Amino acid sequence: MSHEHLRSAKYWIEKLKLKPHPEGGHYREIYRSGEVVHAEHLPDRFKGARTFSTAIYFLLQPGERSRLHRIKSDEVWHFYRGIPLTVHLFGSSGSYKAIRLGENPERGEHYQFMVTAGTWFGVTVAGDEDESTGHLRDDFALAGCTVAPGFDFRDFELAAEKLLTAYPGYQDLLRKLM
Repeated sequence: MSHEHLRSAKYWIEKLKLKPHPEGGHYREIYRSGEVVHAEHLPDRFKGARTFSTAIYFLLQPGERSRLHRIKSDEVWHFYRGIPLTVHLFGSSGSYKAIRLGENPERGEHYQFMVTAGTWFGVTVAGDEDESTGHLRDDFALAGCTVAPGFDFRDFELAAEKLLTAYPGYQDLLRKLM
């Protein structure tokens, strides 16, 4: 095993200068386009201009989660290293879907996945649900997120308890993600 595989979450948090994210985990914005799309050229859901695109690093450790939220832009998740992540998607029709991000396509894992604008979603570390990942419990998942039009906290909404009634049969998972 190379020394690279022995690097801890703490190492990556310090090396990449990550800070706590309001939805959970750690992050750092690494790109924000210097150009903007003016409000009149965006869908009505946006109130004001937005940058073309933004990108962040995002790190989760077992026991952490990206709290259930939605944004007004499309968001592409990129898996970089560590244990797999599960992206939990709750559609407007009351549907649920789980997508696994990781480096093992034989287990149905993907390196990238796009979350459509307006979709409620949260993310967990797969090791919390599935001990067969082959990784240590004190491991981590390092990902990236690219948002277009660019991320703005004005477009960010955390889920409220009232969402529990919209998805019958998923209350336990929804509570875990809130």
